[in-house]
Amino acid sequence: MKKTEFPKGWDAARVQSALLHYEEQTDDEAVAEDEAAWEERSATFIEVPNKLLPRIRELLAKKAI
Repeated sequence: MKKTEFPKGWDAARVQSALLHYEEQTDDEAVAEDEAAWEERSATFIEVPNKLLPRIRELLAKKAI
């Protein structure tokens, strides 16, 4: 069996916690969370062509924000 590898700063407990958060979230809570993200000033949303997304994710993973 292959050992599970997590991103830097993540472990099985953190993954489980994130899954639980989204699985138990109501539709209204999910919408509120999405809308709040647009108000957050520490992140920026940009639109990119879907075909570029794998390369962008790869570059971000190397940067390890």
